Amino acid sequence: MGLILSLFFGFGMLLLTYIQKQPNANQAGLDKYLFGQAATLVESDVLLMVIVTGISLLVMLLFWKEFKLLLFDKNYAMTLGFNTKFIDGLISFFIVLAIVIGLQTVGVVLMSAMLLAPAAAARQWTNSLSTMVILAAIFGAFSGVFGTAISASQNNLSTGPVIVLVAAIFVIVSFLFSPERGIIFKQIRLIKNRRDLQLKKTLYFMYDIVRDHDDISRPHAIRILNSFQGFTKKTLSKLEEKNWITIQGQNWSMTEDGFETAANLYNNNLPES
Repeated sequence: MGLILSLFFGFGMLLLTYIQKQPNANQAGLDKYLFGQAATLVESDVLLMVIVTGISLLVMLLFWKEFKLLLFDKNYAMTLGFNTKFIDGLISFFIVLAIVIGLQTVGVVLMSAMLLAPAAAARQWTNSLSTMVILAAIFGAFSGVFGTAISASQNNLSTGPVIVLVAAIFVIVSFLFSPERGIIFKQIRLIKNRRDLQLKKTLYFMYDIVRDHDDISRPHAIRILNSFQGFTKKTLSKLEEKNWITIQGQNWSMTEDGFETAANLYNNNLPES
């Protein structure tokens, strides 16, 4: 899909360049149609957007359950007797209506970004469809407000592309910093899980040494842990902080809490009979 979009976009730009070099007047306004010209919006345009937005919200509230059911499971909606063709057509109609209304603001090329960016950003923050719709609306509104404000504060700065850039910033921030799906938080959880796994593996290795002795608090030389792959002094410090072992000079010994924790790990890893 990305290849097709790039191919036809390049072909369209080639046609635009060709048309603009023609001596007739047929090429007038094509670049505005492609990239938008929000600065030319007048009060009647804004009023039209408000009316269409109000109607769209009303229809969405009236058909919310039907929309949600169709989007998640069309076949199940059909078995319940819903007119899926009508509902599907209604969704498509309002998508097209939103695109047509937004053409003058950001243009036909950037309108696809405005359709996808707020939804993509909102999806990173929630698993609830209703919350996602609200967040997408907020992100879209803020993109329009901030983009327009930035464009108005600078000379020769097109409003449409700036709005899309602000929306892209929302997407990037969401993909990076959302608690559940954010790349940064995922990486933090991954590092933490690796450290926890390393601690438990080291404790498990110590348990193998200790369980053969009657006295679990018997000291053992730290150097015997050197044969364990991945062993570090930092791991020992973490185990001591958790009160799983005690360190005295070059020796370590396991505590009751450490032995019990390691025993639970051992029992949980036993194959089921």
